[in-house]
Amino acid sequence: MRVSIKDIAKAAGVSHSTVSRALSDSPLVSDETKARIQRLAQEMGYSPNTLARSLVTRQTYTVGVVVTTIADPFVAEVVHGIEATAYDHDYTVILCNSGAVPEREIAAVEMLRSKRVDGVIVTSSRVGALYLDLLERIGVPIVLINNHNEESGRYTFTVTVDNRHGGYLATEHLIQLGHRRIAYVTAPADHSSDLDRKAGYRQALTEHGIEPDPALIIPGNGRADGGERALKTLVELSELPTAVFCYNDMTAIGLIHAARQAGLSVPGDIAVVGFDDIPFARYFYPPLTTIAQPKVEMGQLAMKMALSLMNINEEEEGEELSNIVVQGELIVRASTVGD
Repeated sequence: MRVSIKDIAKAAGVSHSTVSRALSDSPLVSDETKARIQRLAQEMGYSPNTLARSLVTRQTYTVGVVVTTIADPFVAEVVHGIEATAYDHDYTVILCNSGAVPEREIAAVEMLRSKRVDGVIVTSSRVGALYLDLLERIGVPIVLINNHNEESGRYTFTVTVDNRHGGYLATEHLIQLGHRRIAYVTAPADHSSDLDRKAGYRQALTEHGIEPDPALIIPGNGRADGGERALKTLVELSELPTAVFCYNDMTAIGLIHAARQAGLSVPGDIAVVGFDDIPFARYFYPPLTTIAQPKVEMGQLAMKMALSLMNINEEEEGEELSNIVVQGELIVRASTVGD
């Protein structure tokens, strides 16, 4: 049978309320008593009755996380940070893969509404950009990761890397190496992070007296196959660019693979920079120069922000919360400077 708070109270020789306070880490219980009760609870196999708790608090202690695909190594690390922080606070994560398919994106939002989640975190997905109005109808706090929306609501906040600065760093690195004809491979449409990285790319070119060439902005999809197709487009130009900045590492990896298949040397014929610093980046050949994002930390920050938003009540509405911007770091490897 399920071990109850009454069972623990009887074993510990204390009241039910003392056990309840100890298990919720209340400062009203001494550290010694708290440690003894928590140890007893663990030994007796106690687990909280989340259904009963949700009936009392009107919370489900679940957070919905919407991603485009968990197969993206960047997303996987961000989700790891979210889950670790959620676990530390006794929250469960419901993960939704939208696949960038409109029907699935809407279905993901509706499913989270039906599950009565206490908060929603959206990362690397069009859901935050295209369906924010649907998300806000759920009536819970929303945190967007690298998916800023100018029309955010009162309880909608963002955690994002400084994408414009990252795009600037990547492009300036290539310019400092002597490149003047530099291409940019984009993300799918509707990604605000892509717009910011592209803006940083253009800013660096302009500051160094290089006129941005629209022909060198190549459509991508954020996946390796998009990078392969981008390389085919680049080689058909009248003059091959000497360097490429890619929206993310997966795009860069696909582009490098296609370049080698086409007999091009990296970085001899074409230098390549990615964005994210996924685990594969350092082991790929040649190792990939990239803009590193603090991925796990961003997941942790997003979950902590969601927790803060979920705990806001009428007495705490004056609490100051603000969007979080973290800085990326240029990691130089052999895809731009050779072995």
